[in-house]
Amino acid sequence: MNSASTQEIAQPGHLAAAAAALRAREMKLAGWGRYPVVDTQVYRPEKIAELAAVLAANSTSLTPRGAGRAYGDAAVNGGNRVVDMQRLNRILAFDPASGILRCEAGVTIAEIIEVFRPRGFFPAVTPGTKFVTIGGSLAADVHGKNHHRDSSLANHVLNFDLMLASGEIRRCSREQNAELFWATAGGMGLTGVILEVELRLIPVESAWIDGEVIRARNADDALETFERTDREYRYSMAWIDCATTGASLGRSVVHLGNFASLAVLPPKRRAAPFEGKHGIHPMVPFEFPNFALNSLSIRAFNAGYYALHRGAHALVDSDTFFYPLDSIRGWNRIYGKRGFVQYQCVWPLAESRAGLLETVEAIARSGRGSFLTVLKKFGPQEGMLSFPMPGYTLALDFAVDPGLFPLLDRLDEMVLKRGGRVYLAKDARMKAEMFHAMYPNLPRWQSIRAEADPNHRFSSSLSRRLAMVPA
Repeated sequence: MNSASTQEIAQPGHLAAAAAALRAREMKLAGWGRYPVVDTQVYRPEKIAELAAVLAANSTSLTPRGAGRAYGDAAVNGGNRVVDMQRLNRILAFDPASGILRCEAGVTIAEIIEVFRPRGFFPAVTPGTKFVTIGGSLAADVHGKNHHRDSSLANHVLNFDLMLASGEIRRCSREQNAELFWATAGGMGLTGVILEVELRLIPVESAWIDGEVIRARNADDALETFERTDREYRYSMAWIDCATTGASLGRSVVHLGNFASLAVLPPKRRAAPFEGKHGIHPMVPFEFPNFALNSLSIRAFNAGYYALHRGAHALVDSDTFFYPLDSIRGWNRIYGKRGFVQYQCVWPLAESRAGLLETVEAIARSGRGSFLTVLKKFGPQEGMLSFPMPGYTLALDFAVDPGLFPLLDRLDEMVLKRGGRVYLAKDARMKAEMFHAMYPNLPRWQSIRAEADPNHRFSSSLSRRLAMVPA
C-alpha cells in the first residue's frame, strides 16, 4: 500500500463509519497452552479501515493476535485490548513462475497448503502446526524442521505492510525500512500490525515425504545422526525420551525427509501425487483430570513410542510428517484445566551437546518428563529478537503445577550459562532479567520500536512481564 491509501483510510468519515460498525467483545483469553487466562476486550476487524478505526479510537494498550497458537502470553493482553486478525484473510496475488504469494496477515498456513499444494507449491518454512496465521508466524519469525538448511520464515519474506499506531502504513523489506523489517520479524507484534505479506513458496512434486526413521541409543547417537545426515535431508527432527537416565539418556527417534519426487513414488501415488493420506481426525472432547498425567504415564508413553519406531525407510504424507499433533483436534485439553507451558531453548553449537545432556538429565531427575520432547538443528539466523542461532534446540511440554516454575527457572540459568536463550512464542513465565540477558540485541530493538510507536500503544502481557516496553 502507498501513502495515498493510508490517507484514504484515515479520513474522519471512513473512521467514523468503521468505528460505528466495530464493537469490542469482553472475554477470557489464553494462548494454546491455556495458561495464563486473562480478561480482555477483543476486536475482530474485517477491513483495514476498521483496524485503523480501532487504533484511532483507543489510547490504551493494544496487541494484534492471529490464530492464538502462541503457547503463552504473547498474544494476550490482560486488562487491555486485542485485535483479532483472522478475518483479514484474503489471498491477493500469486505468480506461479516465481512462487511469490501475496496475502493478508490473517491467512493461515493451512489455507496456503490447501490452495497451493495441489498446484505444486508448499510453504518454504512451517512450524509444527499449520493452524497459524502468516502475520503471527512472521511476528514470531517461526522456524521449522529445515532451519539448518533454509533459516526462518523471515528469510523467505520479500516484504510486508505494517500499520503503525498512528495509522500510517509502511512497506518493509530488506531495502525499504530495513531496520523495521528486522524489528518486526520476531518482534512479537510490538512494532505494529502486519497487514499483508509477500513471501516465496517452494516448488514440490508431491504431497509426500521420502526419508528415514532412525533410532538413536542416546543423545550422543542422536546428535551424530543429525551431523551425518544434515546435507542429505532438508527436514530433520528427533523425538527424545526425557525419562531415561544412564547410558540411555536422551535416547531418540530421528525423523528425516525430503519432498518426494515423482520418480520415487509408487505407481498408485504417482497418478495423483498431491493427494495425501486421508483419515479421521479425532477430537479430545474434554479436559483430562490432573492425575492422568504423571511420571508413570509419561514414562510408559515414552517407552512405547521408542519401541514402536524402528529404523526404516519412510514414505509418509506431508501432513503426518510436519503436523502430527494437528491430527488430534483440541489436544491441548489433555493437560486439563490447569493448562501447560512449552519450554523451548537453544544452545550455541559448541555448547549444544553439554547443554542437551545437562537439561535432559535435570528433567529426568525431576520426575516430571514430557510427552512431546523435540530436538532440532538450527543454522544461521538474522533478526533482532528472532529465537534461532546456529546450534540445537529442545522443546518440551509440561503441565502447570506449583513446583514446575522453580525447575524452569533453573533450566533458564543453565541455558544462559551456555550462551543460549528461550523462545518468546512459547514462553509464559520467564523473568525479565533473564530475558534481557539472553537477548543482547534488545536495546537496539527497543530503539527502533520506540521510533515506530513513540507512545507505546502496542504491548502485551508478555511484553510487560519481560519489561520489553515501558509500562
